[in-house]
Amino acid sequence: MSFNIALSGLNAAQKDLDVTSNNIANVNTVGFKESRAEFVDVYAASLLASGKTKVGDGVLTADVAQQFSQGSIQFTNNSLDLAITGNGFFATVPEIDSLETSYTRAGQFKLNDSNFVVNSSGGYLLGFPVNADGSSSSVALSTSAPIQIPTASGAPTKTSEVDVKMNLPAGDAIPAFTFDHTDPLTYNNSTSVTIFDSLGDSHVMTYYFIKSAPNTWDMYSAVDNILVDIPTGPVNNGAGINGARLTFTPSGDFDTQNPTLIKTAPLNAAILSNGADPSQEIIVDFNLDNTGPNSNEPTQFASNFEVTSLKQDGLAVGRLTGINIGTDGLVRATYSNGTEQPLARIALVSFANNQGLTQVGNTSWKESIVSGEALAGEAGAGTFGTINSSALEQSNVNLTTELIDLISAQRNFQANSRALEVDNQLNQTILQIR
Repeated sequence: MSFNIALSGLNAAQKDLDVTSNNIANVNTVGFKESRAEFVDVYAASLLASGKTKVGDGVLTADVAQQFSQGSIQFTNNSLDLAITGNGFFATVPEIDSLETSYTRAGQFKLNDSNFVVNSSGGYLLGFPVNADGSSSSVALSTSAPIQIPTASGAPTKTSEVDVKMNLPAGDAIPAFTFDHTDPLTYNNSTSVTIFDSLGDSHVMTYYFIKSAPNTWDMYSAVDNILVDIPTGPVNNGAGINGARLTFTPSGDFDTQNPTLIKTAPLNAAILSNGADPSQEIIVDFNLDNTGPNSNEPTQFASNFEVTSLKQDGLAVGRLTGINIGTDGLVRATYSNGTEQPLARIALVSFANNQGLTQVGNTSWKESIVSGEALAGEAGAGTFGTINSSALEQSNVNLTTELIDLISAQRNFQANSRALEVDNQLNQTILQIR
């Protein structure tokens, strides 16, 4: 019997050494959770045996239980490095259409060749679908899908309107020559804005302002240095191009515009030589307010020509310039055309019993009967933790503690080895009795 007790002690000490060594080996493994060996004594007695003199039968390993305490956060320069502060796991699948979900705290993610967010094992990170305003349209794990980052923000948007706010100098003289957009002596001031056609190509639209009478200004427009007609405009130059007329009150407030809707004729093939939509027309909006002075209207004061606002509503084709991930897990893509697009919200999953999860390697776990069902939710909501972008959760192994445990396990192994040796010597002594 003493041989078996000593052997069980050796096995327990070996298990303790194995667990401690595994913890030490993974001290730098991102998202790793340390384990501890939990032991129970073995005690067996029959109904008629005397319990007062019964000796235990050794020791057994009851469980190797992982400890899901928070690991320290290390910050990085990669926006796809993710760390969870608090409760929750990332959910991943091995294939796009797979339902075999694994759960991990290791947030070392990157983009694969199809721009899906994956980990080092190729697992696809799951996210909830979102609405245009960034709110989640569903937080069920069954509706989650692998997160993909598009490289373009979709089709370009052609410019349909330009808003202008400016001051025209009240003291300017009336030019002595007929307007010619190639001759700066024939107009008082000009300003330009970049516009976009239906294919996303950029063009320069220029506005020319000519003082024609006190408190009265004429405006012509050109795209890529080619004059563009305003069909209902009341003024005309020598080239047969119509322009608009702006009038101001004696106090410098914007009074009237003619026509009431300043809109260019469709841009011709000479301008849109790339095959873009030839029906494109552009409204020039001066934000006229007939009820009284408005801060968005042009003015005519005794100061220099100044453009304070020049906005257009077109967009070029956007190329991906960055990825932003909020603490709530919302993934936003930023593009070169200045737009942002919410793509998905990273799904977090929790369990009633984390220690009941089944380890599958690669710092991942799977659901089991003991762990309970996976409960999905948003980061920062309920009991779920928050997500830190450009950060990684380090192993929660305390190396100092593990080294002390290693010494203790080693001594336990040596002591049980000594007990086994003594038992052997006693047996040898008995065998030698004659």
